[in-house]
Amino acid sequence: MRYTRISVAGRAVWGTVGEEEIELLSGSPLEQHPVDVIGSVPRAEAHWLPPVVPPVFYAVGMNYPRHIKHAGAPFPQRPEVGYRANNALTGHGSPIVKPAGVEGRFEAEPELVAVIGRTLRHATRDEAREGIFGWTIGNDISARTWQHEDRTFWRSKNSDTFKPMGPWIETDVDALAQTTTLRVNGEVRATFPTGDMVFDPFDFIVEITRHITLQPGDVLWMGAESVCQLEPGDTVEVEISGIGVLSNPVHLEGNHH
Repeated sequence: MRYTRISVAGRAVWGTVGEEEIELLSGSPLEQHPVDVIGSVPRAEAHWLPPVVPPVFYAVGMNYPRHIKHAGAPFPQRPEVGYRANNALTGHGSPIVKPAGVEGRFEAEPELVAVIGRTLRHATRDEAREGIFGWTIGNDISARTWQHEDRTFWRSKNSDTFKPMGPWIETDVDALAQTTTLRVNGEVRATFPTGDMVFDPFDFIVEITRHITLQPGDVLWMGAESVCQLEPGDTVEVEISGIGVLSNPVHLEGNHH
């Protein structure tokens, strides 16, 4: 099943995605009570929102061997997670806005995203696997000069629109057996096996839940093997086979054309 959130008359509504239509739901499938179909909209007319607004937004860095080697960084000895900010989330089709003050590298990173479906604490690997509701796609936008200038990643990673996510949550896929492809203006810039990670999502869930309770709707972004430069006017696509394609135009702040 493919679940998403779209804007209907200015209100966020959950839906299930079909080939032609999105069936609108009376509530969130992440909550335990049943949901009803309350209408539909043509898929072509949908205004896509991030498919979930997470209670907590977890993000993994440096989790693909090739990326770690390219960066000259040490290999991680255990799964450690960071945090990102919900204000940075934006939906499929919405613009990534490059702030006017950004100079230097402005980069995209294509990421698999796990969406948590149940409350987890001290999870085993099996419980971690069962605790994932489904999978979506993230594009981790980074302003590298800011990343090096600041003591934290507060603006380099978390500026508004820097975390496109979507277009939907796919509940029926072996996500780690897929292929991730990054395209800019239709040209392939990177492709890699999605599951070629140092630590997989289940490793991270086991480690996180030793200390922190995961809640339904929390998201875990899994890092990327490759990055590429973006410029205003570009359209960037992240495709993960078996899940879908997340596409966003890149705009310069203050220029809406």
